[in-house]
Amino acid sequence: MRNDEFVNLHVHTEYSLLDGACRIKKLIERVKELGQTAVAITDHGNMYGAVEFWSAARAEGIKPVIGCEVYVARRTRHDREPKLDSSPYHLILLCENNEGYKNLVKLVSIASLEGFYNRPRVDLELLKKYHSGLICMSACLAGEIPRLLADGHYDAAKETALRYRDIFGEGNYFIEIQNHGIKEELKILPLLYRLSAETGIELVATNDCHYINRKDAQMQNILICIQTGKTLDDPNALRFETEEFFVKSAEEMAELFKGHEEAVTNTAAIAERCNVEFEFGNIKLPKFTVDGITDNKEYFRKLCREGMAERYGAEPPEKVKARLEYELDVIIKMGYTDYYLIVWDFIHYAREHGIPVGPGRGSGAGSLCAYCIGITGIDPIKFNLLFERFLNPERVSMPDFDIDFCIEGRQSVKDYVIERYGKDYVSEIIAFDTLKARAAVRDVGRVLGMSYQLCDKAAKEIDTRMTLDEAMKESEELESMYHTDRDVRRLIDIARQLEGMPRHASTHAAGVVISAVPLSDLVPLQKNDETVVTQYTMGVLESLGLLKMDFLGLRNLTIIRDTVNEIRRTEPDFDIDSVPTDDAGVYKMMTAGDTEGIFQFESEGMTARVMELAPERLEDLIVIISLYRPGPMKSIPVYIENKKHPDKVTYKHPLLREILEDTYGCMVYQEQVMEICRKLAGYSYGHADIVRRAMAKKKHDVMMKERESFVNGASENGVSEETANSIFDEMVSFASYAFNKSHAAAYAYLAYQTAYLKYHYRGIYMSALMSSVMGVSSKLAEYINSCSENDIEILRPDINRSNKGFTYADGKMYFGLLAIKNAGSGLADRIIGERNENGSYKSLQDFCERVSGRELNKKALENLIKAGAFDGLGLNRRQMLESYETIMEMTGAGARGVIEGQLNFLEGTDTTEMNIRIPYKQEYDHKTILALERDATGMYLSGHPLSPYSWLAEIMHARSIGSIVEDKYIKDGVSVKILCSVESSKLHMTRNGDKMCFVTFTDRTGEIEGVVFPDLFMLNGSKLTEDAIVLVSGRISVKDDRITVICGAITAEKEFDRLVSNMKLCIKTSSADAALKPELIQLCGRFSGDTAVCCYLTDMKKTVIPRSKLSLKITEESFEALKNIYDTSQIGLI
Repeated sequence: MRNDEFVNLHVHTEYSLLDGACRIKKLIERVKELGQTAVAITDHGNMYGAVEFWSAARAEGIKPVIGCEVYVARRTRHDREPKLDSSPYHLILLCENNEGYKNLVKLVSIASLEGFYNRPRVDLELLKKYHSGLICMSACLAGEIPRLLADGHYDAAKETALRYRDIFGEGNYFIEIQNHGIKEELKILPLLYRLSAETGIELVATNDCHYINRKDAQMQNILICIQTGKTLDDPNALRFETEEFFVKSAEEMAELFKGHEEAVTNTAAIAERCNVEFEFGNIKLPKFTVDGITDNKEYFRKLCREGMAERYGAEPPEKVKARLEYELDVIIKMGYTDYYLIVWDFIHYAREHGIPVGPGRGSGAGSLCAYCIGITGIDPIKFNLLFERFLNPERVSMPDFDIDFCIEGRQSVKDYVIERYGKDYVSEIIAFDTLKARAAVRDVGRVLGMSYQLCDKAAKEIDTRMTLDEAMKESEELESMYHTDRDVRRLIDIARQLEGMPRHASTHAAGVVISAVPLSDLVPLQKNDETVVTQYTMGVLESLGLLKMDFLGLRNLTIIRDTVNEIRRTEPDFDIDSVPTDDAGVYKMMTAGDTEGIFQFESEGMTARVMELAPERLEDLIVIISLYRPGPMKSIPVYIENKKHPDKVTYKHPLLREILEDTYGCMVYQEQVMEICRKLAGYSYGHADIVRRAMAKKKHDVMMKERESFVNGASENGVSEETANSIFDEMVSFASYAFNKSHAAAYAYLAYQTAYLKYHYRGIYMSALMSSVMGVSSKLAEYINSCSENDIEILRPDINRSNKGFTYADGKMYFGLLAIKNAGSGLADRIIGERNENGSYKSLQDFCERVSGRELNKKALENLIKAGAFDGLGLNRRQMLESYETIMEMTGAGARGVIEGQLNFLEGTDTTEMNIRIPYKQEYDHKTILALERDATGMYLSGHPLSPYSWLAEIMHARSIGSIVEDKYIKDGVSVKILCSVESSKLHMTRNGDKMCFVTFTDRTGEIEGVVFPDLFMLNGSKLTEDAIVLVSGRISVKDDRITVICGAITAEKEFDRLVSNMKLCIKTSSADAALKPELIQLCGRFSGDTAVCCYLTDMKKTVIPRSKLSLKITEESFEALKNIYDTSQIGLI
């Protein structure tokens, strides 16, 4: 049999989600290798991979057959009884033409939206309605006919076959035969032959392809084990019965079905009939309509010109007018007028309804038209942003406006868009969580039963942002392990095959698609939880010409809004968008490292870079945002050096000066790559953008062609071949991590706005900031600490002063009610509303009488008391906690009526009030008060157990937990010290029966898990009691982005004095300044003690002991005195 006489029509790609291991690209390669001319995609119940598969097949000259293995409900798609409906039948549907594709889209969509019960299910009603243009095959052993035959119901099987033939029509329904060497298949094969002979329904032979080659059978089983949490050696693990589920050749299939060769050749005949075409590049924008407007192009021009006058005045500079007209021409000619108007419309809606909108993100911020009509808020002329990075005549794909909205208002904007264009025309978008390199290594190692230590060691050598191949090049240790350890080689080889596989479907965090026609006519839909999403990803939707948007929620916009609203109480005309961007005080604050709560700049690493770079203008912030990422970070020292010493800046050619001058000779932005191509080699902006994309995506074939073009073009502008090649090489190495200046500029502007508010209105800004993180105790604690350090007094919750969020007044910050556990929004509203209407609460009893009801439960009241909200109203916390339940019962409406009647009877007076007498009890000690506060709010309010040791943490150079867990680039194995308290500990027995434990450590800034292995636990386990204060020395462990501390030493609170006296006070200095200062000698006399003094000579890199052998007692007082002699960075205990 010729190779082209058989086509694989039953194929499960990686989009059968851990049940199919046929990677699309490799599948097509194998089909081509076998000499077959076509292949189908029939994933389980979905069409996720249809377009990707179609494009990959066409690119290789293979005919794609679009299909799906659908699930058919045993009764109807609406029935959901476990015993009857939990095991639907399988059925293969193939698209004969575009009508069939549309009907398959409908079937797959409705199966998920209406028929989902464990799996998406169609039923006979749907098949009858949407059968046109589809070819149907009876499927594998899980099909209805094979099941009936296997159960001995031949007549029922025959009746079913005829029913399906009648639904799909003569010649459109086939009886599918398979032979994987499974006993049950071999049993029913003769019955299927008989059924075909008796009904006249033709046979079609398929192999149920779940992987590509026979040798991939183990990989398929590993995938299933990953999905089910089993190991390969588990006797209960699901696995395929044979190793025959691979992509077979015509010869192999003919051998399996001797005497029924027509069943094999029928596959090619079916494939020949299947002709689906996708239309790419034809934009399917919905028509923008507004009452009274008939010409959208003129309306758009009018909006842009009016906006230009508003932004730049009645007589804008000529270059602004010219740029606007140029952009208008490009936008209108390329057919994006409606696109701009659609985006303008929903942003206009947001602004009209008080929903803050970000200044822009992505390349869209480079459009002057977008700036003029209010889509973006950053001036592209002032910051020299390129429109062509966003849109140019040579761009093939759609441009993309990503919009940030206030996190509280984002859904409202989404709802407006759905209402404006119709729910059938708008949908959210699917996303796939894929098996990343590090996770693949861990998962494969677990399934193979390899030792945890081996897998962990290998995994930790893989950067989470890298592929396995990239990690092998980057890590010498990993490469060495691969070449010297057979297990590691096997582990990585298998993980490579699985890396990038989709694990499961989720919903894109911000994506929304808007269509000109009902979406279910174009793309399959499904439900993720209760959200309707497309089954095609953003990139596929874009290639099909559909308009997709990113509606992103940004907490910082909410913070800015709340801050500005509060400022306007006293400054009604305050406008955050009009503040000057050259405020020296703002930049000095950032340079001093005061960056908590500043958008994009509050991480420890970013703060350190800001302090090094010392920004003086917005452009410096733009640069920092662009450079503070894994690749370009190495350019930061060069940039800083050049900024401090501009005379050191050199250019490979004078033409580069104008392009790189603003960034002190360093390539920082993608736009600079485009400018270099344009000015040195004479490229158009469109051509330059194509080169930039090729470099960014490492398309080597394109870059090879472009090198010659660049060098030739540059030579015409007087650039030597050697220099041109050198510049091209630098662009290639840089472009893969170059940043989009338009995006960086918009985010730098937003960062500056937050910094401006913090600098000029610190208290108000911090109150809005803290209100935004009331559910995140660690972050809240960090900001409270920052307020305290800046002389803002944090007041405990006060039932008569606190509002829902934090409020600032007269140098004091009042704690927000919603930061107290169980005090929900409804209760807070009730408390505040009653207080505003009838005055302050006079006592706990008064409060209970006035706020009794559904919102006030015992747990909420208990936490209000624990947090100190009723302090000062006559009772202490102990009295209140021991009596609040009685007070609640006696002030309840029903109980109060009974009590009042009793009082009237006894006293003969008409009283409506009674004072519940509470016996006096001594207040709890301070430690207990702190514990109560932490229980109620997740943090300490009246102090902190670690406060007495802040000086010790500083002199030990211990890191805060918050700085560790928020450090995106912290390295595995780095040494750390933390001064913390024990939140909790969990005992664990090793396989050898040794005790170890996992500990949760906390400080003011957050919490982190520590691991105490058996040897250390045996000596120090008793120190790890709840709330114990300890100093932990250890090393960082980074596993799948989760950071823990592997403890190496634990010092208990009572051991701190002895520890300090046994250490040395080290003073960091140069050999030229090694002489001890007289002030230090005097200090040692004042504070005599056992801590020896030594010096570390930075230039000689060695530690020396002074001849005079000084020592002192290290205490909080002596440390404060030391800081008056040396900078904190110069002193420490070793």
